[in-house]
Amino acid sequence: MATGAPVVTGHPVPEGPVPRDSAPDDESYRILRSRIDLSRLPPLSRRVTERVIAASADFDYATDLVCDEQVLADAVAELAAGAAVVADTAMVAAGISPFPVTCKSEETLTARLARTAGISRAAAAVRLAFGQAGPGAIWVVGCESAALDEIMSRNVQPSLVIGLPVGFAGAAEAKDALRASGLPALSNVSEKGGAAVAAAAFCALADAASAMAGAAGDADDAAPPRGDGGPGRD
Repeated sequence: MATGAPVVTGHPVPEGPVPRDSAPDDESYRILRSRIDLSRLPPLSRRVTERVIAASADFDYATDLVCDEQVLADAVAELAAGAAVVADTAMVAAGISPFPVTCKSEETLTARLARTAGISRAAAAVRLAFGQAGPGAIWVVGCESAALDEIMSRNVQPSLVIGLPVGFAGAAEAKDALRASGLPALSNVSEKGGAAVAAAAFCALADAASAMAGAAGDADDAAPPRGDGGPGRD
């Protein structure tokens, strides 16, 4: 597959620099940018695309990712405001660490619910995680396409679904259904994906959210104190 731009919907492509991520290291980005130019992408779409390529060493993601810049911007704002984060498996959760994350895949209650309800363990983990996280969470799915099916079938009202499960059996179809569902999503077209890729996409947005929160804090610190009487009062 030829390298190029990822699919970006719903937002014009601006000019300007992209904030630097803290990881992977600068040398990885130097090599990446010497081989592909993604500077025409909107800032968050570029941030995510570069982070995923750097984590996977796979330039196919330049045309495989499906990003919506406004959806990403909304998710960053929700993260900066403290939105809950849910991972489909422990592998994805480990890649997100040390960011606080809910993951129910390895709990005994998940296995019990799967048996009693006759559903997959991935679906049971989604049900239990939603009970804890509630609406407005960021869902990060990198391993289980069944988790995407459960998210779409339940009214979880996500702020974002990062849907990047890997596999030949149903992964691409689940991601296609996610895009058709109307839920705010970041996904890819092909069967590829995985825990490392999903975690990289999330971390790119989490870095942006941290920068946003830091900038807001700096602005608050720089604001002059307000007098009780306001200007012009004796």
